[in-house]
Amino acid sequence: MTTHTVDTVVIGAGHAGLAVSRLLTQHGQEHVVLERGGVGERWRTERWDSLHLLTPSWMTRLPGWYYTGPDPDGYLSASQFLRSLQRYAASFAAPVVGGTSVRSLRAARDGRFALHTDGDTWHARHVVLATGPHGTPHVPAGLARSDLHVVPSNRYRNAEDLPSGGVLVVGASASGTQIADELARAGRDVVLAVGRHTRMPRRYRGMDAFWWLERTGRLARTIDEVADPDVARRETSLQLVGRNQPHPHGSDLDLAALHRRGVLLCGRLQGLDGGAATFAADLPTTVASADRTMHRFLDVVDRHVEEAGLTREVLPARRPTRFTPPPAPTRVPLESQGIRTVVLAAGYRPDHPWVQLPILDRSGAVEQYRGLTRVPGIYVVGQRFQHRRDSGFIDGARHDARTVVAHLSRGVLPESAPRAREESAA
Repeated sequence: MTTHTVDTVVIGAGHAGLAVSRLLTQHGQEHVVLERGGVGERWRTERWDSLHLLTPSWMTRLPGWYYTGPDPDGYLSASQFLRSLQRYAASFAAPVVGGTSVRSLRAARDGRFALHTDGDTWHARHVVLATGPHGTPHVPAGLARSDLHVVPSNRYRNAEDLPSGGVLVVGASASGTQIADELARAGRDVVLAVGRHTRMPRRYRGMDAFWWLERTGRLARTIDEVADPDVARRETSLQLVGRNQPHPHGSDLDLAALHRRGVLLCGRLQGLDGGAATFAADLPTTVASADRTMHRFLDVVDRHVEEAGLTREVLPARRPTRFTPPPAPTRVPLESQGIRTVVLAAGYRPDHPWVQLPILDRSGAVEQYRGLTRVPGIYVVGQRFQHRRDSGFIDGARHDARTVVAHLSRGVLPESAPRAREESAA
């Protein structure tokens, strides 16, 4: 085993880690990027075959790089985005040390930090955690002990890869609805357990939902401007699908579309009971809550159109039809429905057992403010709502990367422009 000494170690060669590496290179800062696999490993091994980005291609921006392809309003597939990351890393010769898993991160006696990997040991003055917000998939109570084939969404590839029979999909945000839709199109009987979610039309008044989120300043809102940071950081992903147009299946994907396709909608999964899945009787209230949130945001858009004088520039307002779900069962016998598989799309829990420093909160998440942890020299990027609302999106990581590298290089945080506190909506 060899011991290396370097000024800065970045852990993770996804978009956030590479954004930090690009800026460190620009500042002439000595560093390496330790990666358990290769560049963009999660995009290579933890995405399903048909996945496209939720954000339009023009929102794929990293320091020193932006999308220049032929379809800025389209949506990159996972494999296209992976190739973009690989080209980005090659463009500045990112010092990625692949095939290297960090087994522990702790303080060293010389005032540096020691990172023990499955190969060598690295000593560094600064460490940037860029492993992403995903930890370990959340598994509802009882499922782990069942005879069902349980597949977290990061292990799902396609319908043909699953055992034959019906499928219970848990979670109705972006991943859950997209997978349920794909399975139903493949002829599977699908039951969808619907938890808290955020409904949003793919396009409104002729523009993409993300164009409006950026235009109205929602993506730039900082954690200092929200009433409850914990709630903001647990906000569910938007119920959207990225599909390039023209597309034979249309552009919106929501519970109404899934119901029309034959998916059985149920409330939040409560557990398994004697060979049956049990669900809360909360589907109507959950759907109504998501609709209210959506309309609050569309109200904001309509006001913005008026105030900015865009009425003649965009299409008239036509809102999604309100969806009233049919009566939902609270108990579904698995055998009679032919259900042999459960696909989990119910989110992730923090998982940092290798971090041996006092930077984690009681849930195991990294405690930070603008990427700085309570241990000087330890930073983090790519967390959900790390500072701006778009921190967890590919496009937003560049802002946090610049903040972290500015502090790491000069010891000061760049100013964050104060903004008025606004009512939370979408």
